[in-house]
Amino acid sequence: MPDSFESSAAAEGAAGSDGSDGPEMGGAANASARRSEPIRVLVVDDHALFRRGLEIVLAQEPDIEVVGEAGDGAEAVDKAADLLPDIVLMDVRMPKRGGIEACTSIKEVAPSAKIVMLTISDEEADLYEAIKAGATGYLLKEISTDEVSTAIRAVADGQSQISPSMASKLLTEFKSMIQRTDERRFVPAPRLTDRELEVLKLVATGMNNRDIAKELFISENTVKNHVRNILEKLQLHSRMEAVVYAMREKILEIG
Repeated sequence: MPDSFESSAAAEGAAGSDGSDGPEMGGAANASARRSEPIRVLVVDDHALFRRGLEIVLAQEPDIEVVGEAGDGAEAVDKAADLLPDIVLMDVRMPKRGGIEACTSIKEVAPSAKIVMLTISDEEADLYEAIKAGATGYLLKEISTDEVSTAIRAVADGQSQISPSMASKLLTEFKSMIQRTDERRFVPAPRLTDRELEVLKLVATGMNNRDIAKELFISENTVKNHVRNILEKLQLHSRMEAVVYAMREKILEIG
């Protein structure tokens, strides 16, 4: 078996759907044998071969059913509304409409659907924005094929799933935040300009720089400058930390 799910799924898709070379995952399937109905999955990725490979891999699981697929976030929203899947496996970066942007809309049209980002992006900002948009899981495509089906079952049972390397980044980030907070405990919060507060509030809603620029009718470079100034003033190192700090210090309240 290839080392990662991405390479494995692509190999499965290229080989065909007879399942003769597929991984043995009977043990994991037996663990969920009590389900009366299979877990209904919508696969969203802009690479057709990857979608096909994923469908073939999951077809070997008797308690998981791929009910549809989509090539971008816009199509994913339409499919989710029609199919009402239990789980949406979705890439982060896709043409037309990305996965993070599609999360909120999918939760609106299919509230019971649980969204798991399956991506190559190991950026902390993508993880943070995905969670804020309603994703229940964030998995990197480096995981093995059997881990995908295990994660689907776990999320269907109400758990959250985050790849260990991403979870480690979050823990490290929060540890640093706590340490820096202790060091600045008696230091008054720096004053942000009205425009910087506007930008910070939009950052907190999960918007990226491009969307913030459109919302405020300013250039994307101007947004980047504002974000940089905010981080420098607050002596912080990430967008996520800036939002948490602002809410804690009551610089910003999000309703």
